[in-house]
Amino acid sequence: MDTAQLLVTLGGVALMGFVGWFFFLAPHQVAAAVSSSTGVQQVDITVKGGYSPDVIEVEKDKPVQLNFYRDEDNSCSEELLLPDFNLRRELPPFQTTAVELLPRQAGTYEFTCGMHMLRGKLVVK
Repeated sequence: MDTAQLLVTLGGVALMGFVGWFFFLAPHQVAAAVSSSTGVQQVDITVKGGYSPDVIEVEKDKPVQLNFYRDEDNSCSEELLLPDFNLRRELPPFQTTAVELLPRQAGTYEFTCGMHMLRGKLVVK
């Protein structure tokens, strides 16, 4: 193996490590829902290359409203899936889409884009 092949191989291994870190080990932004005067727990989430915050903490047996603002027109983020709640929503670009649900059981529930590239978690306590 010559020097050029070694450098290309090391570059490829470094790139694979970065991709693995980005998708599985990168730090998460955590936000707790804020209850409104009507008792609805609300969180604003920005969708731009990911979900920010990407970990949402809510209380069980209280209604939740997740307000997704899609700040891009990337096709990957045009759809939102919350499979544990049987929810699927289109997220129009540069608009806020409210998603309402009522979590009945404590646990951690994943939400993703339609391609499962963007990921977030709803933590019900």
